[in-house]
Amino acid sequence: MTDDAFTLDRFQLEAIAAIDAGHNVLVAAPTGSGKTVVAEHAVARALAEGRRAFYTTPIKALSNQKYADLVRRHGADRVGLLTGDNAVNPDAGVVVMTTEVLRNMIYAGSAALDDLAWVVLDEVHYLQDTYRGPVWEEVIVHAPTEVRFVCLSATVSNADELAGWIAAARGHTETVVEHERPVELVNHYLVYEKASGDLVQLPTLVGGRPNPEGDRFDAPAMDGPKHLRYKQRGRSLWGSPRRGEVIEHLAGSDLLPAIYFIFSRAACDDAARSVLELGLRLTTHTERLRIRAIAEHHVAHLGAEDLAVLGYDRWLAGLEAGVAAHHAGMVPPFKEAVEACFVEGLVKAVFATETLALGINMPARSVVVETLSKFTGETHEDLTPSQYTQLTGRAGRRGLDPVGHALVLWSPWYGFDKVAALAASREFVLRSAFRPTYNMVVNLVRRYDRDQAHELLGRSFAQFQADRSLGKLAHRRASRQALLAEAEAAATCERGDVDEYRTLRRGERRAARGPEPARGPHHRCGGTARAGRRDPLRHPPAGGPVGVVPQGGHPPPGDRPRRPRVGARPR
Repeated sequence: MTDDAFTLDRFQLEAIAAIDAGHNVLVAAPTGSGKTVVAEHAVARALAEGRRAFYTTPIKALSNQKYADLVRRHGADRVGLLTGDNAVNPDAGVVVMTTEVLRNMIYAGSAALDDLAWVVLDEVHYLQDTYRGPVWEEVIVHAPTEVRFVCLSATVSNADELAGWIAAARGHTETVVEHERPVELVNHYLVYEKASGDLVQLPTLVGGRPNPEGDRFDAPAMDGPKHLRYKQRGRSLWGSPRRGEVIEHLAGSDLLPAIYFIFSRAACDDAARSVLELGLRLTTHTERLRIRAIAEHHVAHLGAEDLAVLGYDRWLAGLEAGVAAHHAGMVPPFKEAVEACFVEGLVKAVFATETLALGINMPARSVVVETLSKFTGETHEDLTPSQYTQLTGRAGRRGLDPVGHALVLWSPWYGFDKVAALAASREFVLRSAFRPTYNMVVNLVRRYDRDQAHELLGRSFAQFQADRSLGKLAHRRASRQALLAEAEAAATCERGDVDEYRTLRRGERRAARGPEPARGPHHRCGGTARAGRRDPLRHPPAGGPVGVVPQGGHPPPGDRPRRPRVGARPR
């Protein structure tokens, strides 16, 4: 049921065969490798059987894009859309929605689930997101029994563990893993050289290992009072490239179009504005005419006053120059116009937050990561290897670019070794972020009795991982006990065991030393009190100086107590 315009890859054929067999399937493959083909096959199969399919995504922008793709393939009358902003044809055979919408439908016992055959969970690795991740687990656990799932994920190291949990919750599940990117990725390190004013670009990895030249760009170690460290940092020979300089460098190196990731909505807007103010023009006259037509089409329903409030003229000027911002804070018409222009290759540089890396079809020749940390709403956290791979996975357009390029900018806060470690890492372990919420508990109590609700909570991926960890510990303990038993058995023979031998050896050594001197009841006093003497610490003389008196005699001359001074206070 897929398009035969291109040859399917091995993992796509395996996943499609699993769907045709009626099995759940987990597809873990690099970004841009073509996982959507598998999902579209499940959708087409459901429609061919006269049943329904739901296509869920983590963000509205991706939902809007998938809706447009499916409309082009199946027609507007057979495709619907349900997000917080739009409700289009909700009774259609295939409906695109955010994952939260499906979760709410399940809890409400919606009649829309009656003919549901397949659910596509796009970007299922998002279940490790601290705030929204548990929604994926709720959907998998609570969906009707007859529903089958197609779970699409970026490459993770524990895909088998995730598939094992899905199988425990949903039945037989096929795991299809692809590690090779369709387009080779080359990682770069970009540094501003203060002496010359030039940008220095070098490969992050050489032969799969950190480039030995990278360490020379590390900032000098800073010590002393905190207020003086900023002065020390300023003495460095290197600096972080400015955003406009980076775009100029990419244009001169034939690395456009590019996605420039900045983890701040306001900073994305500022970056697009600053590049425009520099006077950079990255488009031709023909491209600018096409950009204006696309923009006017998307804002046609907005009045002049609305456009003035939204700063339409300034936004359009940047778009026509080939530069734009993209983030969740933009109004949908602006954001959708940026996406349409970028897909056609009209916009050359997009300053975006990390939401652009979540499956949106906006491939680029190169990707720039400005910093290796982001603000989570509570604190700043370093990027994980999985997050870094998700961002850089946008680099390289299949069928257009021989290689994709990922550039990380120099920073005084991160050494080159940190950048190289992220680029070289292949360890992407998926961890559950599941936690019971008030909303979840209320819905469970409303629909199930106490025992059933408790059982459903125990079916989360978090509990599955905890049980597996406990099982590993128990297995490890059992193996250690087996080794101990083998050692004890090896230490025993017909003449006795090792412990008996050690006991005999201790007795021989004790006999060789001869009889030990008698020890009195005051042996604990450091051995200074002999038998017949009084312990001055336990039996001090009343009102007099401390002394040790032998039994039945006088103290030796050297041990005679001194006479206390007249008037001295007794101690």
